[in-house]
Formats: sequence, structure tokens, C-alpha cells
Amino acid sequence: MTKQIILVGSIAYDYLMRFSGHFNNHILPEHLERLSLSFLVDDMRRERGGVAANIGYTMGLLGGHPLLFGTVGRDFGDYRDWLTRHGVDTGGVVVLQDLFTASFFVTTDLDNRQIASFYAGAMAEAAQLSLEDLNPEHIELVVISPTAPDAMAKAVHECKMLGLPYVYDPSQQTVRLTKEELIDGIDGSLMLIVNDYELNLIEKKTGLESAEIHAMTHNLIVTRGEHGITILNDGMHHIPAALTENIVDPTGVGDAFRGGLLRAYVGGADWTIAGKVGALAATFCLENVGTQGHHYTIEEFILRFEQLYGGGAQRVRKLLAQQA
Repeated sequence: MTKQIILVGSIAYDYLMRFSGHFNNHILPEHLERLSLSFLVDDMRRERGGVAANIGYTMGLLGGHPLLFGTVGRDFGDYRDWLTRHGVDTGGVVVLQDLFTASFFVTTDLDNRQIASFYAGAMAEAAQLSLEDLNPEHIELVVISPTAPDAMAKAVHECKMLGLPYVYDPSQQTVRLTKEELIDGIDGSLMLIVNDYELNLIEKKTGLESAEIHAMTHNLIVTRGEHGITILNDGMHHIPAALTENIVDPTGVGDAFRGGLLRAYVGGADWTIAGKVGALAATFCLENVGTQGHHYTIEEFILRFEQLYGGGAQRVRKLLAQQA
């Protein structure tokens, strides 16, 4: 049996609205104690999101079949169909019929100011899931990404208890996680994946320097936007960004990078190739609206890889043919 990649993390809907005015024209500072506002928005779109689902989507585009592991609500039906069509195994998703799937509601005005709300919904119950309910012998790697903090802590504990290699990706939850939770997640991880701002925040919250953090994980992977990616393990690898002039929407770019990097890694790629696959996957996302608005065939991906990076296309073709 092919070993599984388990994606622990959030599964959500994003409701994105635009207000054709300026919020600051309607907020009266002298009357904040009686604030009551309603904005008529011009358009709204619902996007599929959630970090674990986003990572899984890109892995699926690249020929992987990761197992999504999280809790959703009774409104998940069409989302499940979408993920299944794109190669994601949703057999690890638990539906809670008395709740809705986690949802992010945001209204953006003409100044790109935002008023947002997040409904945790079924995600708040994610800690009821246990990796022990899966067959540990069939698990190759666990990816622990943002979800309810207690669910993240439980996944870290179970990976250590069961001897499962795991990727720690605290990203948006770095602000909320405690010093102890961050250190426990980093210590012993196969990989810590963060952007440069998140690394600085972890340093501040834990009191550790980057060298000390590097010593706690086998591979420290830091994304730096247009400045590329740094991978620290026994050596240091710098991967250039896959630059593009067609920048449409940065939302979900980090998740796409993780999906590409991890798909290449489990296919047997070296760190340079894995980093480049991740960088290109991120760029495809950047050029489209939404976290799962990008689409390409493997051949289209390989052709662009060759155009951007020159050599390595045949190695990418071979590794993407590996089951994951």
C-alpha cells in the first residue's frame, strides 16, 4: 500500500466583498460607543480556502493524493466534490451536521482597508480527531498547519508519540500560539516552514535566535517573497522566486508553495528542485484570484519550469510520476 501524506489543518470558505466607498467616511470617532454600521457591497464571491485544503489542492494538481484531516460542517458537500476531482483524498474529513464549515467574511473598501470576521464553526472541534485512528504504518508524513490551537498541539503530541515525521507550519496561528506550543511544535520536526516575518515573530515570542530554532528542526525553510526561499539543513540552499509580471492575488501563495515543495519532496527531489517546484507553484497561485483559482496540467507545469529554470525538467517529470 502506498504511504499517505496527512494534511492536518483548516478547511474553510472565504466570503470576499467589496464596498465602493471609504470606511473612514462613515466612522465617527466621537461616537464609537454607539457604533452601528451597515455597508451595501457591490459584489461578493465565495472562495474555497483553508490552509490544509489549499496545500492539498496544489499537491493534487501535481499528481499527489494527500489525505485531508479536519472537521467541516453540513455545507461541505460541493467543496468535497471539488477537492476529490482535483486529487485530494477527503476520507479523513469529519462532517459535523450541527455546524457550518469555518468561514472568513471580509469587506474591502476603495482604500483596501478591511473589516473582517472569522467564524471557526466546525474547525473549533478539530481536536476531537486523532491520528491514532489512522494506521500509522501507512503514514509517510504529517503536515501540521493552522487550525484550532488545541488540535495543532494534539497532532504534534501524537506524531511524537507514534514516531511520525511531521512538518510544522504555524503560519497564521503564530500570533495565537503560546511560547511553549511553538517550541514543542518546532522541536523534533522534520521541517519548519515559515515566512521571514513569521520567523521573526517566533524569535520574539520564544526568545530564541534563528540559529537556535534551526537546531531544533531538521530543515528550516523560510520564504522571502520576491527574494526567494532559504532552506537550512546540513547546508544552506537559496532558491530564487519564480518571478512574474502578472500579479493578481497574493492570497494563498504560501499554501501553494508548501503544496509544491512537499509534493516534490515526497517524490524524492533534492532540496534545490523541491524549492523550485514550490516557488513555481506559488507563482501559478499568485497569477490567479483565490487560493484555489489556479489550474494547470503537469506538462504545462514542467514546460514553464524549464522556461524559468533551464535544466531539471526531466527530473521534475520523473518525480511527479511517483505516487504520493
